[in-house]
Amino acid sequence: MEPQFFQIKTIPAALWGFPSERVIVAVHGAQSSKTDVPFLLLAEAFPHCQILSFDLPEHGDRKDGPIRCKPPVCVRDLSSVLDYAESRWASVGLFAVSMGAYFSLLACRERNICHAWFLSPVVDMERLTRDMMGWFQISETRLEAEGEIPTPMGQTLCWDDYSYIRRHPIDRWPFPTDILRGSGDTLVAEETVSAFTERFSCRLRIAEGAEHWFHTPPELDELSRWLRETG
Repeated sequence: MEPQFFQIKTIPAALWGFPSERVIVAVHGAQSSKTDVPFLLLAEAFPHCQILSFDLPEHGDRKDGPIRCKPPVCVRDLSSVLDYAESRWASVGLFAVSMGAYFSLLACRERNICHAWFLSPVVDMERLTRDMMGWFQISETRLEAEGEIPTPMGQTLCWDDYSYIRRHPIDRWPFPTDILRGSGDTLVAEETVSAFTERFSCRLRIAEGAEHWFHTPPELDELSRWLRETG
């Protein structure tokens, strides 16, 4: 299945599937793009819906652009995509991967989302940031003083991001939500996902042996099964 490529304002976007009154807005994770393999699997699992994906800053067609992938910018861009979706489709769902889930939790909680699907979601970005600081022996004092500190993981820790995250806790998520998480996910703490699931009455499935990044044939097969069974 090949998507149609276009722009929403200046945001590169892709639309998958045949015309429908239903759309699922798809938000990718770090080091990915609007053509992420899970989006193709989503389109195949939901032939009755269209899938609308887009590139976050510093990803996909925006990889070398001047805009950085900062939380408030990503929330703004996702809000623009949601405005576009709500003006053209009667029903809007949400599919988000990893950090894309965090941006969705901020941008979508006042929207009218019919259903959400989260894959390996970052549901507590403050906890993840503190964990990364601990892994690389970076104190809050040092991060505040230096402003930005690159890590061996390829991620750069930023004091302004950390401050934004702490000012915007996730305190509301009123939509029916299914979550798929790998048992071998070492990036996002198991207890944070479990706590989120219990707090907001989500349905959680654990994919045995899968890691944070679903990319092997068995992991992608499990993702496809989960989508078909929850759709």
